[in-house]
Amino acid sequence: MNNETYTKTQFNEIKQQLSSYAISSFGKKLIEGTQPHSKLSVVKKRLTETTEAKNLLDSNLHVPFMGLQSIEHITNQLEKGFVLTPQELLEYADFLRSLRLIQQFFEKNQSIAPTLNRYALGLNDFNEIEAEIYQVIRNGRIVDDANRELRRARRDIAETQDKIQELLKKFIRQNKEKMQEAIITKRNDIFTVPIKAAYKKQVKGTIVELSSKGTTAYIEPSSVSRWNEQLTYHKLVEESEVYQILATLTGLLAEALPLIQQNIEIIAEFDHIFARGKFSRELKGITPEINTDGYIHLVSATHPLIEKAVPLDLTIGEEYRGLTITGPNAGGKTVVLKTVALMTLMTMIGLQIPAKDGTEIAIFDQIFVDIGDAQSIENALSTFSGHMQNISEILRQTHKNSLILLDELGSGTEPNEGAALAIAIMEEFYQKGNILITTTHYGEIKRFAEQHPDFITAAMDFDAEHLTPKYRLLIGQTGESNALWIAKKMAISDQIIAKAQNYFTDRNYSLEKKSFKKKAKKQISESIEITYYKGDKVFLLEQQESALVYQEVPFTDNVTVFLNEQFVEVPKRRIKLEFRASELYPADYELENLFEDFHTRKERRDIDRGSKKAQRKLRKEALKRKQS
Repeated sequence: MNNETYTKTQFNEIKQQLSSYAISSFGKKLIEGTQPHSKLSVVKKRLTETTEAKNLLDSNLHVPFMGLQSIEHITNQLEKGFVLTPQELLEYADFLRSLRLIQQFFEKNQSIAPTLNRYALGLNDFNEIEAEIYQVIRNGRIVDDANRELRRARRDIAETQDKIQELLKKFIRQNKEKMQEAIITKRNDIFTVPIKAAYKKQVKGTIVELSSKGTTAYIEPSSVSRWNEQLTYHKLVEESEVYQILATLTGLLAEALPLIQQNIEIIAEFDHIFARGKFSRELKGITPEINTDGYIHLVSATHPLIEKAVPLDLTIGEEYRGLTITGPNAGGKTVVLKTVALMTLMTMIGLQIPAKDGTEIAIFDQIFVDIGDAQSIENALSTFSGHMQNISEILRQTHKNSLILLDELGSGTEPNEGAALAIAIMEEFYQKGNILITTTHYGEIKRFAEQHPDFITAAMDFDAEHLTPKYRLLIGQTGESNALWIAKKMAISDQIIAKAQNYFTDRNYSLEKKSFKKKAKKQISESIEITYYKGDKVFLLEQQESALVYQEVPFTDNVTVFLNEQFVEVPKRRIKLEFRASELYPADYELENLFEDFHTRKERRDIDRGSKKAQRKLRKEALKRKQS
């Protein structure tokens, strides 16, 4: 097995979907690292686990997983020696409690899941640590009665706060006119009162903070300064006691961490197993029979990643070991290969598969595929070269108990050579004892599969009337590309269809050479070869009018002509020469005059000789254009 197989068959996508059903990061990591297993006993065990998990879920029974989402992070904190917060300790206690509840759950339901119950017997009881945490922490906070020192510190804090409140209320009553508001507020964790800025120097006390606009001064009156200091001291005592308690509880967990981690591994396995159970339930999967004899029998198996996939019935490995599938493009041949691969790979990781009862799956040591475009720009490989490189690697690695799936074998090169090479490759895989499924369009490969006693052909069903594939595999039949049928439906003449049918059977091609006149082409080319000059008079064939040539358009076979006081671009082949300019005008005649009226010509001459009037007119026109 290699990553090429997992990618091309979309098995990696199956594992991603499976991972989404896991609760914990530990479970997701297990799924990520899970590989298809080729040992029959291991696959049977995995399928039994999945079946039991699915049976529990179908009975509306759910494993009491608790604290799993954050258990990895908190365990990492423990390993690094950090003291856990009250909330983290509670989550860890929930997890320890779930170990006991999970064990009880499986013991209660051992008739449905006897294998999983045996696994649960390996879980340990951490009741003492769990009880200690629950006794000391409630609602995310250390309780007052956790120890005598903490109780005393919190009592002192409450009494001191009451005294501060009493003194500040008295201060407010005595200084109403100086107050911005008659309230007590905390600033920088110090009890203060808001005084109008104008009176801030008239009040005995410490300015703790000024408002953003400077209109209010938050002052700690001198009468409460000593009490605020006492409050700070009592809070430091409280924090010290809380830290000691948290450190003690964290130490209990750290001491038991090696044993806890063993239990985490078991819970991660349960998470993995129940992810398989949930996914199998989503797929409406069944547990297939399994064997190591290369025998595959699919009954209404569907591709798990295709909505409304057409069920696949397929058998291989008993009466024949090679299957060659034919049929039109986009008819579903590649989907058949992927479905066979996924049914096998999913079974080998312990997933139930979307199929009907009676399905049997072979467990292989290796599964190799050559599917899709193997072109490589980086290595300058054509599609054919890419396929050959991939197949060469497969030939080197494969041995007897392997499943080989090859799509469009031999394509991408000269058909006769491609077919011959494909047949030789098929024979080599067969001689190695592999189970081989291939798809092809080549007639020679079809004939080989029909003649070989251990191969069979199959065709993808096609609706000839509506020209649509049915995506259903028909074992024992041979499919055609349907090219002639499609051509006839597209109104290609019966004469052409009959000739194509004849060529298909005996290749008696019509080789008679004919002579074709090229006069029209010569006339057109002669017209294009003529060079036109300014002032030439030409006749426009489309407009049926005469015009004057202004210039040839560079890099094209077009000419700009002056027609009805407008410049028009026309192809050379659409004009005919009437007179050359040299025949119409004297040698010293300024041809530009042919394309300008009197006023335009006069203005141009005035500008050329530097007329100030003409220059003022130009500036005026430029200014006008700028303003508009």
